[in-house]
Amino acid sequence: MNAIPPRRTGGRAARRAERSAPITGAMRSIRPGMEGGRYSSLTDADVLRIHHTALDALEQIGLADGPPSGVEYLTGAGAVLGDDGRIRFPRALIEDTIARANRSITLMGRDPQHDMQLSGTRVHYGTAGAAVHMVDVDGRNYRECTVQDLHDAARIADVLDNIHFVQRPMVCRDIPDNMEMDLNTIYACCAGTTKHVGVSFTERAFAREGLKMLHMIAGSEEAWRERPFVSNSNCFVVPPMKFATESCEVMEEVILGGMPVLLLSAGMAGATAPSTIAGAIVQATAECLAGLVYVNAVKPGHPAIFGTWPFGLDLRTGAMTGGSGEQALLSAGCAQMHRFYDLPGGAAAGITDAKLPDMQAGWEAMCSNVMAGLSGLNMVYEAAGMHASLLGFCLESLILGDDLIGHAQRCVRGIEVDDETLALEQIRDVCIGGPGHYLGTAQTLARMQSDYQYPKLGNRMSPKLWDEAGKPDLNRDTTARKEAILSERSAARFASDVDQAIRQAFKIHLPT
Repeated sequence: MNAIPPRRTGGRAARRAERSAPITGAMRSIRPGMEGGRYSSLTDADVLRIHHTALDALEQIGLADGPPSGVEYLTGAGAVLGDDGRIRFPRALIEDTIARANRSITLMGRDPQHDMQLSGTRVHYGTAGAAVHMVDVDGRNYRECTVQDLHDAARIADVLDNIHFVQRPMVCRDIPDNMEMDLNTIYACCAGTTKHVGVSFTERAFAREGLKMLHMIAGSEEAWRERPFVSNSNCFVVPPMKFATESCEVMEEVILGGMPVLLLSAGMAGATAPSTIAGAIVQATAECLAGLVYVNAVKPGHPAIFGTWPFGLDLRTGAMTGGSGEQALLSAGCAQMHRFYDLPGGAAAGITDAKLPDMQAGWEAMCSNVMAGLSGLNMVYEAAGMHASLLGFCLESLILGDDLIGHAQRCVRGIEVDDETLALEQIRDVCIGGPGHYLGTAQTLARMQSDYQYPKLGNRMSPKLWDEAGKPDLNRDTTARKEAILSERSAARFASDVDQAIRQAFKIHLPT
């Protein structure tokens, strides 16, 4: 009688080790900049009607309150200043501007591996907003944000694979001086992440000081201009159809300083924008087209993001509804207009009206994040962490958002159909003389990482295993991961001599 050979476990152990090893970028099922655009909320005829209505609005109504410098730039480009003080835009001027605008821009990180190419329907997800409160998950309450909170958010975002950029998600309520707050925002974000950063400036003079700090971080003005790793989120309009004087002056300053610009139009449907979804998209499109003329009048071809950010309202109460289906449609429709113009664009998604990371927060954030991605939105702002209709930011939700956006990105990637994925020969081999199942086949093992997206915190245990593991709680596990990330020193911190020079030149509120 032959002896039973010993069981071989080396192959299984090796496979387990391979599955648990960190996934390289080439192996991942998702990655930044995947192409969306498979979903269209508007028909081609709808898009054309919105486009022509926006042109009518610019030609017939125009924008008020342009600063003197802006009036000079715009009238020099061909806009018309009316006796009523409104600046109107001939259709030919808009069409010529669209034709010569920058169609593909790269938003750079301090680390080149985080560079983002904005063109076509390439999709990227990140933070944004101006929350004034932090969400305390354990205490179930809200408190004012601090510069340390902002720095912590940047540090956490830096290690999350599916957060591709860090636009300031909160304001530093512990810094009352506006210039110090603007400068400390740059410091806190850039010292926390090497991904692309977005910031705002209150006044033109503050932007000049901010550029000086960025030159120091980059190593020189020349190095900064070669690789500008911070962009300006610029609310250049006060809807409906008015320029914001101070923001326009800031925009002129940062353009001359080599900083990319997000042209941000954020009307509230039913309040500062028409209550209909189509009307809100028309106004946002018109305002951003005016901004595009402005940017190209200052510096032709300057990197500008077409930032149509209309928000929804609950018309029963007047409360903002960032987590609504209407908000998802607003952002998806705007993404379709960006595709029509073939311009780099951004809009808001992922906002939740829920006060804590709960089921409401999950369904609201997933709905708009998926629709924005499927629509091919280049920059999905406010995609993670935002609660209470942008009033609160939660570090735990930022981490949970990494999982959520991972699933959204898998939807963006879609379904590949070719000879290999149709799997006829695999079906033949399994069914005729094969094992009768696909578990453990070479094709299945080869696709485990490249085709499937797995949550880092989401729980897929059976109830039995969940019970045996002590019934792990998602929020508690997320808080533990937050604390683990923040226990490590920031990998994006500045060299000691650079940090010392910045602290000597500016009043930095973060401790060393």
